[in-house]
This record gives sequence, C-alpha cells and structure tokens, in this order.
Amino acid sequence: METRGLSKETRALWANEIAVSNVVGRLIEFWGFKRNMGRVWAVLYLSPDPLSAEDLRQLLKLSSGAVSMTLSELSRWGVVRKVWVQGERRDFYAAEVQLWRMISRVFNEREKGEITMAIDAFEEALAMLDTIQLGRDADAKTRARVELQRTRIGQLLELARLGQRLLDVFLSTAKIDAEPLVRFLLGTRNEPRS
Repeated sequence: METRGLSKETRALWANEIAVSNVVGRLIEFWGFKRNMGRVWAVLYLSPDPLSAEDLRQLLKLSSGAVSMTLSELSRWGVVRKVWVQGERRDFYAAEVQLWRMISRVFNEREKGEITMAIDAFEEALAMLDTIQLGRDADAKTRARVELQRTRIGQLLELARLGQRLLDVFLSTAKIDAEPLVRFLLGTRNEPRS
C-alpha cells in the first residue's frame, strides 16, 4: 500500500523550503502570530502532497505538541485544512493556496475587530471629555488641555474610521475571486486550485 506521506528519501526539506519557511515564519511573527505557524504553513504550501503531523514534526524538528497546537491554530484561522488520504488512518493537512482569501480572512477576524474596538474607545474618550466640568472658574490651562485632547482624539477617531472604511473595501473585494487580478498584477501564471 502506497501512502502519500513522506518517503524515507524525502524526509528532509530542500534548502529553498527551509529558507521560505523561515522567512514566512519571521513575517508571521512580525504580524503577531507564532513563528511556527508561518513555518508549518509554508512547508504545507510548498508541498505537492498533504502532510501528516508526524511528517511536519520530522521536517521542522518540532515537538509533537508544538505541531499539534500549531495545526490546531492554523485550522482555526482557516489557512490549513485536514484532508483525507485513502488507506491512511492519520490526519493529513494541506495549506490554503489562495493567498488573497487567506489574508482577507485574517483581516476580517482580527484587524476589523481591533479597529472597531479602537473606534469605540476613542468615542468613549471623547464622551469622557464632555463630562469634564469647565465652569467659569476653570483655568485657561485646563480648558486648553481639554480642547487639545478633543482635537487629537478626534483625529485618532477619524483615522480609525478611515482605516475601517479601507478595510471594508478590501474585504468586499475578497468576496469576489480576486486571485486572477492579483495574478495579473503580479505577472504570475495560473495555478490550479486545491
């Protein structure tokens, strides 16, 4: 019985796979995720066949627990999925290969929530400023401080609202298949979908 897992001869990553997985790991870490999430996704992305958790453990020299947690997180984000391999009892995994869809999913779940939270906080901060009593006896320094903060928090609020609108436009394009446009703009050839 032939399995789609790694054969003994291919149980090592090529130099380019190591380089790509390390770079993607660093980029993902910069974006606020765990480095191994990027490394595991990149290895799956570059693999012609689905890989098992054990394959990933051996290729990346990670513990079973680290691979398991990483695959669970990547599955939750929708950037890897379990696939069935005939004749195998183990779970196998494949990467999301439509980059536009993957990035928009993360933006929708993470960045959109952060921007909404920031807008709410800025609006609340402005409302707090409105509760400061500035009677006739308030000194000029206090009045100036309130006005400065009202102006600057207002600017932050407008920036957050602009970010929200831009993100909404970006995410609305993700509802259509933007991959052909991305491929055209990047000058890349069509790749079959998985």
